[in-house]
Amino acid sequence: MAKPATSYACGIGPAFEVIGGKWKAVILWELRDGRRRFAQLRRAIEGVSEKMLIQQLRELERDGLVLREVFPQVPPRVEYELTDWGRRLNEALGPMADWGELYAKAHGRYPG
Repeated sequence: MAKPATSYACGIGPAFEVIGGKWKAVILWELRDGRRRFAQLRRAIEGVSEKMLIQQLRELERDGLVLREVFPQVPPRVEYELTDWGRRLNEALGPMADWGELYAKAHGRYPG
């Protein structure tokens, strides 16, 4: 049976539905400067397991925020980049990241 369509009272609902969870916004942010290989993302995102990174990337691809390109070579090479929707969402995440940094610094939870 198909999942019933969700209706929203405002734009926050669909935005958080797409980036919900601990890692999706971080993955999108890491892709802000262009294409990245899987191993580059894995090294850049401290604390994410390989299994979780794969799952989150698949969901971001399914939701149209990330493009996955597989290069037929040995060993296989996979690269990820933002779609137009992913870039637009990253633009919206910028001010949120700035706010989060200020908040974390004010509460002694930011190393920078």
